Amino acid sequence: MSTEYVQFIADLKRNIIQSRYAAARLANKEQLLLYFKTGQMLSEKIASEKWGAKVIEQIASDLQQQLPGLRGFSYPNLMNMKQFSSDYQSIIFLQSLTRELRTEPGDENLMAQRQEAFFSISFSHHLLLMRKCKNTEERFFYITNSASQCWSVRILEHHINADLYRHQGQLPNNFEKTLPTELKSSALQLFQDEYLLDFISPLDVEDERVFESKVVADIKNFIMRIGKGFSFIGNQHKIEIGGEEFFIDLLFFNRHLQCLVVFELKRGKFKPEYAGQLNFYLNVLDEKVKLTNENPSIGIVLCKEKNNTVVEFAVKAIDKAMGVATYRTSKTMPKEMKGILPSTDDLARLL
Repeated sequence: MSTEYVQFIADLKRNIIQSRYAAARLANKEQLLLYFKTGQMLSEKIASEKWGAKVIEQIASDLQQQLPGLRGFSYPNLMNMKQFSSDYQSIIFLQSLTRELRTEPGDENLMAQRQEAFFSISFSHHLLLMRKCKNTEERFFYITNSASQCWSVRILEHHINADLYRHQGQLPNNFEKTLPTELKSSALQLFQDEYLLDFISPLDVEDERVFESKVVADIKNFIMRIGKGFSFIGNQHKIEIGGEEFFIDLLFFNRHLQCLVVFELKRGKFKPEYAGQLNFYLNVLDEKVKLTNENPSIGIVLCKEKNNTVVEFAVKAIDKAMGVATYRTSKTMPKEMKGILPSTDDLARLL
């Protein structure tokens, strides 16, 4: 086939995909508007006619009879629509956002971005946010990120449970003096000061090697939790210097930062010597592994506990970019169970 024909097919494919995406976005917007208006109508009637739950149930039944096969208008969903319209009365659809949602008066660009993001996510996303986020700014933080990063409802729920709103951009670090100016803000927003590793049990982190093996066994879940744009290179990545071998716990490449990223896993509290070890790894990576077109490598110590003052003094004189974050697992072992269950070392010996 000629080059022109291949290009023609590629252009057609791109146009079809873009058209389908635009149609899906438009359909989602129309659905949200319909649900909002339905909720508004119900609220007005309930207030004026003093309707109770049985009337709403009857409405759901009658709609099903009038429109056989109709989906999404059950009694619970009608009540969800009522709550949806109530929660978002502050939004004037198709025009702008009210003063309540502005961070600065007259910030039309922010309002336009928020409105576009609002209509870009599904009703299921909004229901989750209505249940879990009452603060307006927090809710729009998740709305904007869900839209821009195409988060599924499951991923959104994870980030809410991990409290990303409060942890993003809070990582103790030395980025200000170690990263190029154009990278500082992006790097700070990419990393968090705490990660929720809810696919790992508390027992698994008692041994660093077991901890690492659990992460590697479910690397997709780990990547989903650490942020956008990460590609996994390997674990126990070998580097050689001066005839000796050293091994990096987890090595990634980040497409947005265009740099190598090291995660060193520690099961206990942060110690200053961890910064020295990480600095050594970053020096070797930048000297022997980093490509000329890539940015300086970044390292993250991921540990169970940290003292931010200790972290500050440990990294302030180091000239390689690094930060220290903590992790928490899905459950904390009850105090009464500690000492009863065997440790991972004991289990290994028993097996």
